[in-house]
Amino acid sequence: MPLIVKDYVWEETEAQVFITVPLKGVKANKVDILSSEEYLKASYPPYIFECLLVAPVDDVAGTAQVGNGAVLFRLNKKEPGLWGKLQSADAENKELMRAKREEAIDKTQQKLQEALKEKDERKREHEKLAIQEMMKIEDTERCRIEKRKQEERDQATAELEAWKETQRRLAEEEKGRLLKEKREQEKAKQKEDKERKRRKGANIFMEAADEMGGNQKRQSGKIEVSFTERAFPTPVRESTKPMEDEWLQKQAEARQVADLQDEDLTEEERNPQFLRDKGNSFFAAGNYQAAVNAYTHALRLNPKMHSLYSNRAACHLKLRNLFKCIEDSSKAIDLLSPPVPQNAASRVKAIVRRGTAFCQLELYVEGLQDYEAALKIEPNNEKLKQDAEKIRQIIQGSAET
Repeated sequence: MPLIVKDYVWEETEAQVFITVPLKGVKANKVDILSSEEYLKASYPPYIFECLLVAPVDDVAGTAQVGNGAVLFRLNKKEPGLWGKLQSADAENKELMRAKREEAIDKTQQKLQEALKEKDERKREHEKLAIQEMMKIEDTERCRIEKRKQEERDQATAELEAWKETQRRLAEEEKGRLLKEKREQEKAKQKEDKERKRRKGANIFMEAADEMGGNQKRQSGKIEVSFTERAFPTPVRESTKPMEDEWLQKQAEARQVADLQDEDLTEEERNPQFLRDKGNSFFAAGNYQAAVNAYTHALRLNPKMHSLYSNRAACHLKLRNLFKCIEDSSKAIDLLSPPVPQNAASRVKAIVRRGTAFCQLELYVEGLQDYEAALKIEPNNEKLKQDAEKIRQIIQGSAET
């Protein structure tokens, strides 16, 4: 049974009530306080203080302080006036006291739930504000990046236009030079024809004179023979002439450009060599997607240029488009046949790019096969040897695991 505390002290004014309850040697951290508008309780086992107030108080504005060996209640009356006594006449009614106690407990729990709900709402509001702030920061950063990209695009466009203007100027100068050269050649030809006619007329008179004189002269002539220089430095006895001839024929076909009927394209944009060089410039500047676009347009004009496929494969490798890299590298390798010394370096580049894409897809066996194929072409390439050895170690490590 708890011990009821009755030696409490209380005072009142017109607006407030002050109640001091002694703790009787109990530590302050063991005090449990419960209050409502009409009910007060301070429990600190084995003692308990309960009070059913004469009139209601403002439970929200009231305070309870624990310290200095006592619990001090400071309560604000709802209606000003002097009570004359603290306890209600119904304080002896145990059923009523229990009902007031349960009502106070329910209100306290309700207040705790409302406080938790308010705390959660404040937390969600803070999180919402934090998310909004992060979105603002991201939008600012996105705008900055987009602005920088636009500046780079504008710069690349300006450089392209300047390059086009330079090419147009050079083309005009070349055109003027060719016209001048053609006029000079025509003048020289006219002069030569005139001289030939003069000599021919003179020869006719000489032949007529010889016939009249009965003198028959035998004329001697001179035939000049020129030999076409071989396109390969190897001697005929050491070369594979059919393969070399096939390669030369494929190169000649690769130089043929398709005629695209598009009025929006300039003369330079119909030139695959120009587009390839421009793609190389974009690649060197790190603008790999622009380089892919340039090479793709060039391939519409000339789908037999192996360098376009190989260069586009390098771009796809940078952009992590690994399957496209493998596809373009394979097309370049197909166009680089038959294998002759003149296309060896290009074959090595295409094979190594495909092998690198295989390795990045963790297809190390296929990648090693390509690196070994490249080493057969350039057996003294130390970098290829080192890379092939690293791939072998990866494959062996996977097999041991």
